[in-house]
Amino acid sequence: MSVDSLGTVHIVDDDDLLAGALSSLLRSVGHTVQLYGSADSFLTAELGGGASCLLADVRLPGISGLELQETLRRTGRAMPIILMTGFGDVRMSVQAMKAGAIDFLEKPFRDQDLLDAVSVALSVARTARVGDNDLPEIRTRAASLTPRERDVFTLVAAGDLNKQIAAKLGVQEVTVKMHRGAAMRKMGAQSIAELTRMAALLERSPRG
Repeated sequence: MSVDSLGTVHIVDDDDLLAGALSSLLRSVGHTVQLYGSADSFLTAELGGGASCLLADVRLPGISGLELQETLRRTGRAMPIILMTGFGDVRMSVQAMKAGAIDFLEKPFRDQDLLDAVSVALSVARTARVGDNDLPEIRTRAASLTPRERDVFTLVAAGDLNKQIAAKLGVQEVTVKMHRGAAMRKMGAQSIAELTRMAALLERSPRG
């Protein structure tokens, strides 16, 4: 049995044929799959518990995949996301990865590339289950950050790259990397996606 057999993959794609093929592939290796024809239908759906990830097309009717990614991040509902497109370019890929995407797959992609990305995404989900009940502990961890670590934590969670953070703070990039590593250790974050969820929770509830 696959180690990811209890994981759920939410597929958001208005191409019914492709979505059906992806669903069949993922179900064949033991994943649970939920299909949505638009970002709006996903955002209004009741999601079950357990480890889950999102597989979304960039070009969707209404809200795009990139906008969906940002909406989930901004509202503290972020989950590991894999974006796919038939019209990919370097700028779009960088934007997606900066915002915490696990992977950016350009169609047509190999089945194994998708399965590998989903495996990573669900692994991240299992170790990054951050919710409102974790807020007191997150506040305690955030209080242990030095002022510079807190600055770096905030900018990393906002999607800035190390080079951009260095320019904003007037320090060397190696210094940013050092503070970023310290912040992730102190916050107990296993990934940038998890760090982003923590920042979103703190932003929504800044005071206890």
